[in-house]
Formats: sequence, structure tokens, C-alpha cells
Amino acid sequence: MSRGHALQVKPFLDNQKHGIFATRAPKRPNPIGVSVVQLDKIDGSIVYISNVDIVDGTPLLDIKPYIPHFDKHEDDEITIGWFEDKYQNAVDKKSDKRFVEDDEKM
Repeated sequence: MSRGHALQVKPFLDNQKHGIFATRAPKRPNPIGVSVVQLDKIDGSIVYISNVDIVDGTPLLDIKPYIPHFDKHEDDEITIGWFEDKYQNAVDKKSDKRFVEDDEKM
């Protein structure tokens, strides 16, 4: 669970501070996020998903259907801001645990 936050953080693979909403840092001002996931199965009231990019313990508030016409924008020019010159370094990297509480670090 995320405890505390800063509006500017040094994200993984960078040492320059960026605004919290421009990063994937887990310590955010509120626990609400949006994620596109794959629905694997529904068993009673349990929903099984994969390809998820949320932090453990994030509450699931609402489920919407994926509608490619609205959700996928292949024609849009995609920009990734400060991460543009760093994303190729992410392929073989793992978290450096900079957002984990000291007592939770392994």
C-alpha cells in the first residue's frame, strides 16, 4: 500500500525530478488510477485479470468494456516526454525499490 507522496519524484531510470502525474511512481496523492487489462475469467464474484499495471492493494472501483474505437488511438502521434531517451534502457532493468519503505526493502 502506498504511504505518503511528493508532487515531484525521481523516477526509475532517471535522476531528474518530474511531476508525479508524469511518472508511474506508486506513491500518489490518491489511489485511483486507470488501467487497461485483459479479462481472463469470471468465477462468481471474482474477476481474474492479467497484463495489469497497478500496485497490489489498489481498489477496483469500476469496470468498463474495452472499445477499440474509443480506447485505441493508432493514428495519434504518441509522445512519452522525459522518458523518450530512456525507454530503451528499461528492457532488462528491474525496480531499484526507491519507492518502497525502508522496512519493506528486501
